[in-house]
Amino acid sequence: MQRFRADGFDEFVAARWSALLHVARLLTGGDRQRAEDLVQESLVKLWFAWPKVAEQAPEAYVRQVLVRLAARSARRRWWGERPVGELPDRPGPGDVSAAVAERSRLEAALALLTPRQRAAVVLRYYEDLPEGQVAQALGCPVGTARSHASRGVARLREILSDSARPVK
Repeated sequence: MQRFRADGFDEFVAARWSALLHVARLLTGGDRQRAEDLVQESLVKLWFAWPKVAEQAPEAYVRQVLVRLAARSARRRWWGERPVGELPDRPGPGDVSAAVAERSRLEAALALLTPRQRAAVVLRYYEDLPEGQVAQALGCPVGTARSHASRGVARLREILSDSARPVK
């Protein structure tokens, strides 16, 4: 039973981990730790549903779970984590500060959107999903998803226009 359940799951996780983490990071407004928690929790839910969704659309299933978990976690006031004195990550070689600064600026702007607007913008423009799939992931009509995306983009333009540097 366990071997059947795992067929293809490991390959899916290995192939999609970084993309799912990036989407989750955008959905959480740039919080990498929360994004990792969301991806892990989504993959646990996918593991239990794998026999049902493996042959259909595991990507769509895990994306919908990510959106719902991100919306639910945005409503929570405390996640039970404690800050540490020393960060485990070490900077890599090369100067990527400009790219990091630009990405941080965009993530900070995304964090100012409502969770539904943020999810609609990320799914529609980063994941490049059609409006129907965005609506399905958000669990709302297409017009509502379109409205969330439109208002989210307008708010992003407003937020980002306050600074002198354009987003690339």
